[in-house]
Amino acid sequence: MTLRVTNTLTGETEPFEPRDPDSVLLYYCGLTTSDPPHLGHARGWVHVDVMCRWLEWLGYDVRHVENFTDVNEKIVARVGEDGDSEADVARHYIQQVIEDMRSLNLDRAEVYPRVSEHVPEIISLVERLVESGHAYEANGSVYFDVTSFEDYGKLSNQTVEDIEAQGEDAEIEKRHPADFALWKADGVDPEDIEEHRHPEAAPAEEACETAQTWDSPWGEGRPGWHIECSAMSMTHLDETIDVHVGGQDLVFPHHENEVAQSEAATGQRFADYWLHVRLLETKGEKMSSSLGNFFTVADAVEEFGADVLRTFLLSTAYSSRATYSEETIGEAEERWDRLQRGYERAVEACDSVDAYAKVTDETLRDAVAAVRADFEAAMNDDFNTREATTALLDLTSAINTHVDDHDDAYDYRGLRRAVETFEEFGAGILGLTFGDEHAESDVTLAGDIVELVLDVREQERAAGNYERADELRDELEALGVEVQDTDDGPTYRL
Repeated sequence: MTLRVTNTLTGETEPFEPRDPDSVLLYYCGLTTSDPPHLGHARGWVHVDVMCRWLEWLGYDVRHVENFTDVNEKIVARVGEDGDSEADVARHYIQQVIEDMRSLNLDRAEVYPRVSEHVPEIISLVERLVESGHAYEANGSVYFDVTSFEDYGKLSNQTVEDIEAQGEDAEIEKRHPADFALWKADGVDPEDIEEHRHPEAAPAEEACETAQTWDSPWGEGRPGWHIECSAMSMTHLDETIDVHVGGQDLVFPHHENEVAQSEAATGQRFADYWLHVRLLETKGEKMSSSLGNFFTVADAVEEFGADVLRTFLLSTAYSSRATYSEETIGEAEERWDRLQRGYERAVEACDSVDAYAKVTDETLRDAVAAVRADFEAAMNDDFNTREATTALLDLTSAINTHVDDHDDAYDYRGLRRAVETFEEFGAGILGLTFGDEHAESDVTLAGDIVELVLDVREQERAAGNYERADELRDELEALGVEVQDTDDGPTYRL
């Protein structure tokens, strides 16, 4: 069965045909690093992770790029709270994102580009747009002229007239209310960060003094939000890519503007398939940092564990509505428990002295074959992780039936194939950690021991025993524990 995906660009579910039959170029719009990552972010991460795993299972060489937006007014608004400058705040949250990704058992992307390291490429792309007549300079800023791009609005299914009617801000220097900034003159205005500031953050004017700026042909300034992803995607993938993934809330204006500026600059299609992950909701609202109704990834992993969270996040397909509640997370705990017990029971029976070479249970073997077929069909149906998970639950039922009905003579080959299916599909594709029931408790114990040693180190420092404190730090680092001293106390990474 051929993989089919729902393409936002066409509104249709289409056969997936990458430009290169052997490889896939995939770009995922990453986070603006201004807040702790929450489960809404994790929903996108985990689904993209599974998409990449499935594409690789199908035989493609997947080049997965995911960016960090580390230049943004929201980051400046956190100065004084999580760092002394925009760059410090961004670094703080990038580190947290990386740690949270690892805690969720995500495969690593090929690269995680940052806006701040791609300003030359951004400026070059803006210059191409100015030279081709698709952009114009005004008072040191550069804007994209939406009327110059005939297909503007094709991704979000709007017209320029529709967009103008939405009441977009119309600065005097813009030719059209829907024109958007490619380059912003000067630094950050204190008024632009005031609504995002926390009480613990530095005063707005003080924070804005730390905002990063760069020289450009149009004067000192900063990149616009939309141009960054086009530049980073073209730098690390190509001018045309196969798949662009992002949250549903990015269809307009972010992705619409990416399409316009990219295709205006190159004269080629920017992305063949646009896939959008539905937002995670809680109590009828989207989970959002700005709304304050979020559950951080770090807290969720600590409370439920990575396997329960992945089971929860994959219990709905990426394009379907998903809700976080005590009930839905409880259902995920039950499903993960069933899957884990099914795997362990299959392993125990397969490795038992009662597993025989000549015992054959066609019912079990047919069930395993059906599960594999159902799993493949589900994943090829627009990465339907809900139905794929259901298939593995059916495998658990088949194993339980076989073991209960054959308690003294098991079908070794049938059970071995069942174990392989759990490991190949449940672990390899869904990213679950079957057979690793002690790993999570071991990591927790290791963390507790490290924190105990750090407490002793702080006591030594407080007593003026700095040489002993340094020795403890060196001993931890020799064991693979990276210690960082911050204003709020020491932090560590295993």
